[in-house]
Amino acid sequence: MLALSDHPLLDKTALIGGCARLPVRCDAARLRAEVDALPASLWGTRGGRVGVHNAAQAIFLRGHAPAEGHLPIEDREALAHVPYVRDIITRLIPASPLRCLLALLPPGAAIAPHIDQADYFSKTIRIHLPVTTNARVWMYCAGLSYQMAPGEIWALNNSDVHAVWNASAELSRTHLICDFLPSPELLALLANARRDLGVLDTDVQNRLFGAQPAA
Repeated sequence: MLALSDHPLLDKTALIGGCARLPVRCDAARLRAEVDALPASLWGTRGGRVGVHNAAQAIFLRGHAPAEGHLPIEDREALAHVPYVRDIITRLIPASPLRCLLALLPPGAAIAPHIDQADYFSKTIRIHLPVTTNARVWMYCAGLSYQMAPGEIWALNNSDVHAVWNASAELSRTHLICDFLPSPELLALLANARRDLGVLDTDVQNRLFGAQPAA
């Protein structure tokens, strides 16, 4: 995993809390149309991700999964298929993008509770943009559960315990996920983000923590 030795550790509890919805939106229909048009051959693998992410398919647009080793963070071939995604991560979100991927969680699947531990994660801000979702998808973080809608842009505190549950029996969930180096502009968006949208949902917690694999 890339080490960002020249960058400070971030207090993500202060900056984000659990999940925070930024005061900026993307064009949900345009984003979904672009992702829906991706060649089917790009899907069908985990994109090199392992462990708790085994349930999800992934397409890396920039960089590589941590399990693939100390590889450079640069544009991948798939990014050429999604010019609006490039515009989102280089212009709409005012910070320098690092690793970026599309993650598809099938119906009924969950990402078990975990913390992203590497030094890289403690110095970057993880942004989620829902591409396709449904009313039975929950993002869990720091004790609360959140529902994210297409068009919204969210920061996730991946330095705290977080997880995902797609409780739908029929519908998948796809998010665009990108890590950014903090910039004054991105920090200003975070300062004006909504942090009060999480709820305490014992059903979500029971499902996620009951599904957590042994260490």
